[in-house]
Amino acid sequence: MTVNIQYVGVDVSETLSVFTKEKLEKLFNKYEFLISASVHFKQDEKDHNKGKICNIELSLPGPRIFATSNEHNFEVSVRETISDLDRQIKKRKQVYKTH
Repeated sequence: MTVNIQYVGVDVSETLSVFTKEKLEKLFNKYEFLISASVHFKQDEKDHNKGKICNIELSLPGPRIFATSNEHNFEVSVRETISDLDRQIKKRKQVYKTH
């Protein structure tokens, strides 16, 4: 499992990196065909209520899967994004089973 985390315009947080890797590790353990993940953390200065953006792109056989989430907290944003990715992977897995 390769996880590449980038902070765009946000201070680097070791605890956020560890939290993200733990959540992604559960996903990697659940789906053995995942290759790597690219994570980007950004902050939207214009959105004061939310503005904590987490983008995750997963590399796997076939087209890559991408999800993004904009929440009030980076941890919540990571959870939402990984939940969206899990849903997409389940759909992809069902398509492969039918063929």
